[in-house]
Parts: sequence; structure tokens; C-alpha cells
Amino acid sequence: MSIKLIAIDIDGTLVDPEFKITPEVKAAITEAREQGVKIVLCTGRPFPGVKRYIKELELDQDEDYVITYNGSLVLSTATNEVLVSHTLDYSDFVRINELADKFNVHTHGIDNEAIYTANKDISIFTTRESFITTMPIRYRSLAELPEDKLFTKIMFIDQPELLDILIPAIPAQFHEDYVIVRSEPHFLEVLNKDAGKASALVELAALLNIDAENIMAIGDNENDLSMIEYAGVGVAMGNAVDKVKEAADFITKSNAESGVAHAIRTYLNK
Repeated sequence: MSIKLIAIDIDGTLVDPEFKITPEVKAAITEAREQGVKIVLCTGRPFPGVKRYIKELELDQDEDYVITYNGSLVLSTATNEVLVSHTLDYSDFVRINELADKFNVHTHGIDNEAIYTANKDISIFTTRESFITTMPIRYRSLAELPEDKLFTKIMFIDQPELLDILIPAIPAQFHEDYVIVRSEPHFLEVLNKDAGKASALVELAALLNIDAENIMAIGDNENDLSMIEYAGVGVAMGNAVDKVKEAADFITKSNAESGVAHAIRTYLNK
């Protein structure tokens, strides 16, 4: 099997617990690129929260791409040209906030510029997301939010035990209308029904004329599950949740042990 493209999640996968790329991971990615393998970061993060890793890995050359917002947006990193975009709108934001209010759960929506919340008591997890992604927080009541506002994703964000209560109570129609994925214990993400990491990979692979069997996908959490199931080689990090490990073809080392490097070298040296 010849690997032509490697899709790599960021948090819990590419970066170590301190959100840094280890020298070993950087070297393995460089080696793969020198062999002609395309590296695509595939993350739930908004694009501004990915730029520093793109720069560090020099993934901003011609024909380099990034998948962000859990597959809602695919960009050329050299030109910022949008190849794929699946958004949510104001009515979705209102609908999701109404459900969240019933369970006393916080929410926020994200576009390419900022994080928007209608919660006066801004969640600590919104603040954390702002810090990690370097995006500003904008409090707007539903009445203040422009009705033409588009969001790349909307999130239920709160203590894991509150999300554990919310998740089984989400109406079936929500699952029909959206892609809903838990990306971290305190994040439940709501996406356009045509979005998702696997969907974005399918669209990008078609543009690049690369078959699924020639793709490796590496991840650790439930939002990575679809791309790990889609790829010819699905790799779970050693620190991955059980669902991801069960679906994977291979379990590598943890992100604290440069697991991405181990996975790349294991398959490219076969």
C-alpha cells in the first residue's frame, strides 16, 4: 500500500500535552514530504488557531491544504483559497441555544474572525478556546446578533457531566439536520450536515485524485472517528478514546511520546 496523503489531527495528536510539536514529529513529517507524501492538518480548530503549526511545519507551499472546523472548511494554505465550505446560520444558532438553555449548558459559535456567545456568564471553556486559537470573544445577545451571520461551527461547551446529561436528550431531528461530534470531554460540536472530517477528506481527495486506500488518518478523539474509518490506514493515538482505538487499523504511541512520528515511520518504511 502506497501512502500519498496523511491527514493529522492537531490536539491530542500532532501536538504534545503542552501544545508543542516535538522535534521527532517535525522530522518525520519532513521526511514524509521529501518522499512526496502530502501532509494535511485536519482539525476541529478554526483556521487562525492552526496558522502557527502550518508555519512551523512549512505547510504553506503551493498545493498545501488544511482542513479546519472539523471539516467545515478546506483551504489552500498558500493562497487562502476556499475549496470547501459548509456553514450554519443564525436560525441554527438560535435553535441550538434554545436547546442548551433547557439543560443549563453554555454555547458558542465560531466564524473566521471571532467566537460568539449569547451567554452573559461566559464559559471558562470559551475563554480557553479563545486563548488556544488566538481568536477574540464577542458577547452578543440573540437580539444583537446579525441575522445574516454565518458560523463555521456551533458548540455546546460545558463540564463533561453536563454534556453527558445533554447528549442522550438531543432530539432525533437534530441528528438528522446536523453532524454532531464530541471533540473533547467538554466540547460537543454541531456542524452542517455535509461537514465532518471524513467528508472533507473525501472532497479534497477527489480534487487531488487520491484514493482512500492511499490515505492515512491519525487522531485521538470521537471527531476523528469518521476519517479514521474512511482512510486506507486509520491510526489511533496511544492516548485515543476507546471508540477510536477500536476503529483503527493501528495504534501508535501517545502524543507525549511522538506517536505521529512512530506511525509515519512505521508505514512509510514498509
